[in-house]
Amino acid sequence: MHVLEQFSLKGKTALITGGGGLYGRQLVRALAEAGATTYVAARNVVALEALAEKFAEEGLVIHPRPLDLGEEESILALRDAIQSEQDSLDILVNNAVLQPMSHYSDGSENFELSMKVNATGLFLITRAFGDWMAEKGGGSIINIGSMKGMVGPNHFNYRGTEMHAWHPDYFFHKGAMINYTKFLASYYGLQGVRCNCISPGGFQTEDHPEAFVQQYSERTCLGRMANMTDLMGALVFLASEASAYLTGTNIPVDGGYTAK
Repeated sequence: MHVLEQFSLKGKTALITGGGGLYGRQLVRALAEAGATTYVAARNVVALEALAEKFAEEGLVIHPRPLDLGEEESILALRDAIQSEQDSLDILVNNAVLQPMSHYSDGSENFELSMKVNATGLFLITRAFGDWMAEKGGGSIINIGSMKGMVGPNHFNYRGTEMHAWHPDYFFHKGAMINYTKFLASYYGLQGVRCNCISPGGFQTEDHPEAFVQQYSERTCLGRMANMTDLMGALVFLASEASAYLTGTNIPVDGGYTAK
C-alpha cells in the first residue's frame, strides 16, 4: 500500500460525539473528507442537522444522531441504531464534554453533574462501542483531551482580562482521560483495538481579548493559538492505518505550549 493510501478512511465507519463545538466541527470535517461514513452524536441534534446541511453544500455527508452521555439508555440506543445500519464501527472519537462548573467555588452538584457525563458517560460509551470493535476484531478509539489535562492553569495568561481558568472539573477529567487512554489500550490491545489521545491547546475565537491572545501565544513555541484546521491531520493519522502500531499515546497538539 502506498504510504498516502494508509491515511485514507474510505470504507471505514466512524462515530464522533459532540461534533458541533469549535474543535468538533473540524474533527467531523476531517473524518468526512478522509472518506469515512461519519456519524455525529450529541444532545443538540438540531445543531448537528444544520452542520450536516452546511457540509452537504460542499459534497460532504454526515449522519446526525441523538445522544445524552448522562444516560446509559441513550448510549445503548445509539449503539443499537448504528449496529442496525453498519456491520462494524472502525473509529470512535470521544470528543463531547460538559463544563457545568464556572469556578472552583461552585457547589458540589455541578461537579457531580460533570462526573456523570465526563467520567461515567465516557466510560459507558467507550465500553459499549469498544466491546463491539473488539468483537469485530479491530478499531481505533481516539479521546479528545486537552493540554489542561497535562499542566495546571497559568493565571498569567489572563492578566488584564476578566477571564480565568479556575474550572476544576475540566482539569480533573482531561487529566484522567490521558491515563484512561492507556488503560483502554492495554485492555483492548490483543483484540486489535487501539486507543490514543489528542490533547489540543487553546483555540482562538473572535471574542478573546487581545491581551489573552498575546499572552497565551507567547507561552507557545509557535507563537499562536490553534485554528480551524490544526487538529484535522492528527485525527486522521490516529484513525487510519498509518498509525497501526501506535496505541496508548497522548499527542499534544498545542503549538508547543506543554513543551516549555
